[in-house]
Amino acid sequence: MERVGPLQMDCDAVDLDALSREELEELQAEVTAAIAAIENRRKQEAVAELAKLAGELGFSLGDLTGVSEAHWRAPLPFCYANPANPTEVWRGRGRKPRWFAQAMAAGWTPEELLV
Repeated sequence: MERVGPLQMDCDAVDLDALSREELEELQAEVTAAIAAIENRRKQEAVAELAKLAGELGFSLGDLTGVSEAHWRAPLPFCYANPANPTEVWRGRGRKPRWFAQAMAAGWTPEELLV
């Protein structure tokens, strides 16, 4: 399947009936990873907005919830996604997963795997 940018793809032009099962599963995995990334970003924005509002009122999130500030830190965003299964992600810390090394050996670059 040809890789295209999110704004370059005309959804009406995609003939899903013409795609193989493998291509459809790849597309589904990419959509799942994209949705997860959007939800993660929205959660980070919500936590930041709540922290700002609490600060304006003279509190911290920990003061209002009884949960330590460390708990409210936004999670690290996903950095790299497995091209064969975009639901497998790696944040770029710790040991490299096997799929990352395999993707590098197959000619992928780290920039192409960024989410």
